[in-house]
Amino acid sequence: MTSIEADARPEDGRELKFRALANDLRARIVRGVWEPGAKLPTEKQLSVDHDLSMTTVRRALDELVEQRLVVRRQGSGTFVAKTPPRSRDTLSVGVLVPSTTQYYPQVLAGIETTLSGASARMMLACYHYDSSEEDRDIASLVDGGVDGLLLAPDLTTPADPAARLEELLRLPVPVVLLERRLFDAGPADRAEYVRTDHEAGAFDAVSHLATLGHERVALICRHPNPTGNWVVRGYNAAVTDLDLARIDPVLAASDDWSPGRADEALAELLRSRATAAVVFGDREAALLEGAARRAGVRVPEDLALVAYDDESADVAEIPLTAVSPPKHTLGRLGAQVLLTRLSDGDAAPVHQINLRPRVVIRDSCGARLRGAR
Repeated sequence: MTSIEADARPEDGRELKFRALANDLRARIVRGVWEPGAKLPTEKQLSVDHDLSMTTVRRALDELVEQRLVVRRQGSGTFVAKTPPRSRDTLSVGVLVPSTTQYYPQVLAGIETTLSGASARMMLACYHYDSSEEDRDIASLVDGGVDGLLLAPDLTTPADPAARLEELLRLPVPVVLLERRLFDAGPADRAEYVRTDHEAGAFDAVSHLATLGHERVALICRHPNPTGNWVVRGYNAAVTDLDLARIDPVLAASDDWSPGRADEALAELLRSRATAAVVFGDREAALLEGAARRAGVRVPEDLALVAYDDESADVAEIPLTAVSPPKHTLGRLGAQVLLTRLSDGDAAPVHQINLRPRVVIRDSCGARLRGAR
């Protein structure tokens, strides 16, 4: 097994809505929803049904035409090809993520970089954090004939996460996990994955604040969340190793996080006499900034903040210092691991890759006020 640490700058994501639609239409053709020769819904109907622009719909259909899955007949519409081809010379990789709007666009862009370089194609599915939709999407990808799967499944809410993972690993095609591994699995974990080392990310965030002189560093953590347990563990390790004051983490559900809840969290921080906080994620940190402003607490002079995720941290009212996972690199490496597994089979080592995120310094931590870099 291999373990790699990297510090990489994430790259911009790209628009993938047209590809999601193309993959959805392709999967339905493969499942026989539309028989060979059947007419597809009109571009206008697809635009309405999927809440997409006509341009996006045309791009999706253009891809299916290029793959000879459908044919256009001027004045008549778009039809399923009489004998849809299945080229075994082109690898097809199924990708399952919980969101295509938050966090994962850069991951998907990294996957696309690797797959396009290998002349492989991506079939994308999004389960919107819905476990029943997750199962349907995986079945659809497998039925669609993918050669391998890149999965970011839910391993947090199942009653037995280990059993759920075993179920996924028994799928008939190779599986590589993205941003997932079993918590506390230890050396018994034989799953192949590429993930951000969120424990190290939280540790580095606390360490950064400690170097700025803070001895009472709090944690506000989104919970339950696939990343939350690792962030809490990294925070606790840093507090112990650096001999900082121990403050119980403030746990907050994402759907419960509002300006009012941010006011309550700030009050908890002030009662604990914290002078700094690590806040997972960016939205929570931005709302905490607002709570501080309403309470007359200055950021960073009275309360230094480090956000976690770096999705929108740079556009907060006071730009947020943030732990920045290497999302693009993660996607690129995940696809490389899967392609290696597909080409080398059991001869390839089991890749278990941990990428250490970096701390991006902005205004909210106070480092710039102190001249630190």
